[in-house]
Amino acid sequence: MLRHLARSVSAAALAALVSLAAAPALHAADNERPRVAILATGGTIAGVQAHPGAAAYKPGVLTLDHLLAQLPGLDQVARLEGEQVANIASQDITAELWLRLARRAAAHLADPAVSGVVITHGTDTMEESAWLLRLVLRSEKPVVLTGAMLPATHPQADGPVNLRSAVAVAASPAARGYGPLLLLNGELHPARDVRKTATEAIDTFQSPNDLPVGAASPAGPSFSVSASSIRPAPGGGFDLAALDADALPRVVIVAAHGDADGSVVDALLALPAERRPAGIVLAGVGNGNASAPLLAALERASSAGIVVVRSSRTGRGLVDRNLEVDDDRLGWIAARALSPQKARILLVLGLTRTRDLAELQRLFDEA
Repeated sequence: MLRHLARSVSAAALAALVSLAAAPALHAADNERPRVAILATGGTIAGVQAHPGAAAYKPGVLTLDHLLAQLPGLDQVARLEGEQVANIASQDITAELWLRLARRAAAHLADPAVSGVVITHGTDTMEESAWLLRLVLRSEKPVVLTGAMLPATHPQADGPVNLRSAVAVAASPAARGYGPLLLLNGELHPARDVRKTATEAIDTFQSPNDLPVGAASPAGPSFSVSASSIRPAPGGGFDLAALDADALPRVVIVAAHGDADGSVVDALLALPAERRPAGIVLAGVGNGNASAPLLAALERASSAGIVVVRSSRTGRGLVDRNLEVDDDRLGWIAARALSPQKARILLVLGLTRTRDLAELQRLFDEA
């Protein structure tokens, strides 16, 4: 991460870093300041280096109280209430934790006194959490996910400016209606399009099929597109109260690559019926394609009742129906704009509602 720092910090983030210590109080009087709930889940923003100067670090060590103690004056921006939902590295997130986080966010958003919610999160699965929240939260209030690429003990840690900026965005009425936003490096990205694109760079989060919707600093957000341009949640969203982590359909991702023989899919088919996945998302080459043996194995899977969705590993563009693969004949679904990991989440939730392939395709078309 360290070698990428200088070349990858955006102009917006540099301006935010300069203004961090002297950020103005946006709301002076207690009765004027908005109320913002902060839900902490761990990640690099709460990480600690193995020793001073070390590249290695452990995420999810520091608590939210510690993070807030490093940001004097933040309570002048908003009245804060905090909650430590978890303290993990985000690669360890589970369906149970996703739903717990969503329910805690929904509870705060339902409070008329709360203006918005900030979620601190590890960057590895932040885009997935943002998408899951987009599908299950119904509030117009701002929800801002943020984190860091450098641990809290690093002298150039990016977490403090990201967290201060996230609170300013969540407190701003201008951020209403955009759905969950991901904030890092001074940029605001919508939940559907954003992807982590680099292992270490500070500007790792990009929206390859679009641009960021705005910029953020400790002084607040500046939006370049209107909230009305953001797609609504497909299918009108999903009923959070009806979702049970233990009962969610199992969906796995299978990657296409050169010399793929389909053995992974056949191994899944060999499992006892009660352990087989309900769905498979193909992380395909190009336009969601794969080798002939892998396609044949996926055809066997769909014949056995497993729902197959084709997505692309390329990172940009759409996967359309029937271009290189005969989806109509095979009964497969095209993921359209969704990455494999976001396609997986939509299929999991979609399968709680229907197994009708046309209805499932409609969800992906609307995403």
